[in-house]
Amino acid sequence: MAPEEETEESEKSFKLLGILDVQKTPCARESVLYGSLGAVAVGLGHFLATSRVRRSCDFGVGGFILTTLGVWFYCRYNKAKLRIQQKKIQESLRNKIV
Repeated sequence: MAPEEETEESEKSFKLLGILDVQKTPCARESVLYGSLGAVAVGLGHFLATSRVRRSCDFGVGGFILTTLGVWFYCRYNKAKLRIQQKKIQESLRNKIV
């Protein structure tokens, strides 16, 4: 392989629905993974309880959406909180040095 081909392959990324770049967007990968796990758990649980396939698929899709959004907001909240703490520490270090 030529070096140019290697850089092109390393720059390729997975886009969800052609919009969301999962590898570059913070918290996107974890959200999609936990969302798919939530979908399987909710759908399978509903199927085992009721034996209704179509309704279980609907519950699985709903479980995916709710789990994905829940994990997304939780992760983004923690990242924002960490960023604020880092800024406070940097300011206190700057003030202590000066």
